[in-house]
Amino acid sequence: MTKKRWYKILILFLFCAVGSQAQKLKINILPEGVQRAYIDGKDTVPVVNLQEVFIFPQVRFKNKREQEKYNKLVRDVKRTLPYAKMVYETLIETYEYMETLPDEKARQAHLKRMEKDLFKEYKPELKKLTFSQGKLLIKLIDRECNQSSYNLLKAYLGSFRAGFWNLFAGMFGASLKSEYDPKGKDAMTERVVILVERGLI
Repeated sequence: MTKKRWYKILILFLFCAVGSQAQKLKINILPEGVQRAYIDGKDTVPVVNLQEVFIFPQVRFKNKREQEKYNKLVRDVKRTLPYAKMVYETLIETYEYMETLPDEKARQAHLKRMEKDLFKEYKPELKKLTFSQGKLLIKLIDRECNQSSYNLLKAYLGSFRAGFWNLFAGMFGASLKSEYDPKGKDAMTERVVILVERGLI
C-alpha cells in the first residue's frame, strides 16, 4: 500500500470517527440569542470575546526554494483547513443531536447513517489530497478538535485497531499520536492558518 493511499484511507476513517467521539464530549453551548454576562452589584455586565490581534514580522526567504516551500504550505493549508474545521463542527452538531435521541440503539443507528453519508459526500474530494496534504490535515484536525487523530480513531475503531493504524503510520515516518505544536515545529503552519482564517493571504 502506498503512502498516498494509506493516508486517504486513514482520513476517511477520521471523518467517520467524529460521530462516535462526539457522544463522549462534554460541551458547554449557549442557546442562540443568549449572551454571557456577570452581575456586578446591580448591573449586568456582558462578556464579549474579542478576536486576538496577531502581528507577524515579514517573512524573509533565504532562497527561491524556501519561498516555494512557504507557498506550498499556504496552498495546502487553504485546501485542508476547511476539512479540519468541518470535523470540529460535526463533533459539535453530532453531540447536540445525540442528546435528543431516546436511547443507545437510536444513537448507534444515527452514527451508522452518518458514517455512510460522510463516506458518500467526502470520499471523492479526500481522494484528491496529496500525501503532504493528508499529513497536514491530520495535524489540523488535532489543532481544531484538541484531539489527536489516534484518539479519534480509538473512539471509533477501538484501541487495538487504532494501535495498528498508528504502527502502520510509523512505517512511513508518521505518528497519529503526535500533537500540533503551534509554538514549536508547527509555528510557521500556525502563522499561515491564522492569516488564512483572517483572509489575509
